Amino acid sequence: MPRGDGRLSHDLDPQRPGPQDACGVFGVWAPEEEVANLTYFGLYALQHRGQEAAGIAVSDGSSVVVYKDLGLVAQVFDEPTLASLRGHLAIGHTRYSTTGGSTWENAQPTIRSTSAGTTVALAHNGNLVNTADLQREVAEQGLGSDGSTNDTSLVTMLLASYPDLSVEAAALKVLPKLRGAFSFVFMDETTLYAARDPHGVRPLVLGRLERGWVVASETAALDIVGASVVREVEPGELIAIDAEGLRSTRFAAPEPKGCLFEYVYIARPDATLAGRNVHATRVQIGRQLAKEHPVEADLVIPVPESGTPAAIGYAEESGITYGAGLMKNPYVGRTFIQPSQTLRQLGIRLKLNPLRENVRGKRIVVVDDSIVRGNTQRAIVRMLREAGALEVHVRISSPPVSWPCFYGIDFATRAELLANGLDNEGIRRSIGADTLGYVSLPGLIAATEQPKTRLCRACFDGEYPIELPAGNLIGKHVLEGVGRRVTGTAPETAGPAPRGAEHGVTPPLAATPGGATVHRP
Repeated sequence: MPRGDGRLSHDLDPQRPGPQDACGVFGVWAPEEEVANLTYFGLYALQHRGQEAAGIAVSDGSSVVVYKDLGLVAQVFDEPTLASLRGHLAIGHTRYSTTGGSTWENAQPTIRSTSAGTTVALAHNGNLVNTADLQREVAEQGLGSDGSTNDTSLVTMLLASYPDLSVEAAALKVLPKLRGAFSFVFMDETTLYAARDPHGVRPLVLGRLERGWVVASETAALDIVGASVVREVEPGELIAIDAEGLRSTRFAAPEPKGCLFEYVYIARPDATLAGRNVHATRVQIGRQLAKEHPVEADLVIPVPESGTPAAIGYAEESGITYGAGLMKNPYVGRTFIQPSQTLRQLGIRLKLNPLRENVRGKRIVVVDDSIVRGNTQRAIVRMLREAGALEVHVRISSPPVSWPCFYGIDFATRAELLANGLDNEGIRRSIGADTLGYVSLPGLIAATEQPKTRLCRACFDGEYPIELPAGNLIGKHVLEGVGRRVTGTAPETAGPAPRGAEHGVTPPLAATPGGATVHRP
């Protein structure tokens, strides 16, 4: 589906998606502030990281309320809804599913009440690789089910399973058990928590308000709510914020392996990762790309918007004129109309149209961020030739994507990745370009100004920094089938929606007694 913020995605056919973003998380502790509104704006700034569902949990000190639904942030929340979410601390989430299907039950924040009467709500960016083990532990403890099939719900259940411990103490028991990528924001009635996996695969930053604190996936979300950047949440760190202030605890030794693809595509250009501005990184990647793959041409054009910074860098380094060659429809967003096969074949024209006067009779260098299946580039090359381009030279600001990601990005399967089955020349012929050049992995790493040893490069080189489980107990839909795989029985299926759901509010879920309330639009 198209990206909810109108930026170009790799999807030409809804049934054949390209790389989908990680999720976005946001948390705020700020008495005397409208925390639901701050969370809404923070999620709006993180909308690019996930467009399937959005949710906000708020506490007033005595109870926790969650409101969530499928859709974009602006579709899920309106002013009356936000006005009803009153309190002094909140967390929020905007989701792209990497474990569990796109259902209301899998929307976040997840919520669970403990036998001691406290409540835990949690939002997760990343993906765990020992989900099957966690599901087995949950089943052995008889913790029940809330109808969800994601790894986040399992973590929430485990956090709530220690009746004699505070949420903070329970977190120090649970977090070391987790394997994979996680940047968490979670809360109880009085305290905001944030935690990042020991490898720091997905980003998480801490910010300061005049009267409070903010935690978010990207610095841009801090900017939009007027918070100053303090620092990153460190890998292996648990932060707690309450009326007593901020405290930090280490639950694991740090072994940094930040996601390299964040620099290429996921993060906003105005974000900062490990002290490096993303836009500046992408411009430098473009310069490196021009050094590695020069060509005689008349015009450098980007595939907007994600290819724009690298195209600027390529033009600067090569001396070739930079200009517009493809116009993006700024209103492309989600569509609920499935196009016919005839319209689907038009595909890219719903999002892009060539500037014929700019490209006619010229040798074009077109810069994009990545090639996954090749659908987008194939359509663009064809479109530019039809518009009169004499030559089309494709330059890609990442190395070939040859391996799937298990840490929070939903790429195609390895069998579907174009670079897995074809060499550079085969890919060039497949997309119909005159020449094709990818930036080298060393060149990409150098542009980040991070040591190779501090970056996860698995989608490019197949070196997974976090050990993957043996067999097939991994993947987006592992929990839909994990019951059969682990116990030999058929997996549970979700029953009908609770009575009254169609009228706006569900009763408290069976899994969330006490002060926990879930509102279902």
